[in-house]
Amino acid sequence: MIDLPWKPDPDYHRLLNALRRRGDPSRIVFLELFADPEIMGAILEEPPSPTKKNKDRETLNRWIDQKIQFWYRLGYDAIWHGPNLTWSGLLPLEAGDSATLSRGKRTWVNEKAGSVTSWEEFERYPWPSFADVDFYPLEYAIHHLPEGMAIIAQISGILEPAMWLMGYESFALAIYDQPDLIEAIFSRLAEIYVPLAHAMVEMDRVMALWMGDDMDYKTSTMISPKHLCKYVFPIQKQIAVIAHGKGLPFLLHSCGKLDTISAEERLIELGHKRKYGLSVPDRFLQHGNDRQDGGYSNAFVNRGCLPKRYCSRLS
Repeated sequence: MIDLPWKPDPDYHRLLNALRRRGDPSRIVFLELFADPEIMGAILEEPPSPTKKNKDRETLNRWIDQKIQFWYRLGYDAIWHGPNLTWSGLLPLEAGDSATLSRGKRTWVNEKAGSVTSWEEFERYPWPSFADVDFYPLEYAIHHLPEGMAIIAQISGILEPAMWLMGYESFALAIYDQPDLIEAIFSRLAEIYVPLAHAMVEMDRVMALWMGDDMDYKTSTMISPKHLCKYVFPIQKQIAVIAHGKGLPFLLHSCGKLDTISAEERLIELGHKRKYGLSVPDRFLQHGNDRQDGGYSNAFVNRGCLPKRYCSRLS
């Protein structure tokens, strides 16, 4: 383990208070979605474990143990962690991995065409269901967390899997050419992720739900704001309301340029009630933080970075 100049003192209540803007925390509170296995291995000075997609329980346990130790040693109060759900046929593309901590190959989803681009493919596709969710990784982590740490339960985005299933180009055309197919895909996603949210908020040591849904890129949103309002935000809001119903924050991560969406009209709407937090990174910091009545609907979380030798796989 790399020698770090602090002693871990996890306290998830400190993180909750920061998200809810209750007083000043005793120190800066850290929050992050994930780190690459190569980075975790480098920090812990041990070989990186395979990811949670490995179905061998012993290997899976080793990966979860390493993940917990990584975030614990770095001084975090909670980890983003969730169950397994397999999506088949995402048609990944491959290229050489030029990173210093190389995997040999890096993959990404085919942006031109995916597995579901027509009604015939929709009917043939082996859709997973809520019954297919494997809660073991989440249950194992809950029982092996250090005292003071909690789980921020991981839930998939809504826009991302729709784009991945169709391929971004096919998806962008289908919004106009096959809106009924687009609506059917989003309905299927809701059938999976809404009951999943209900299940996770009932689990011990779950302090929040955190959705990762990259809706934007450098200069705009991936689809028009009106289509986000029609297809994506209503399902995101259902999941936010589920979290809020149990008194838990709902957090939303999205990369890219979000300021083409009205913060007050759309994303703050997801916060639902002032007492619960919704975090939106980066470019939303200048939008909608303060309410006219002096209260806060949302908490906004900025991105910082450790020295680059710690925080990224260098190219």
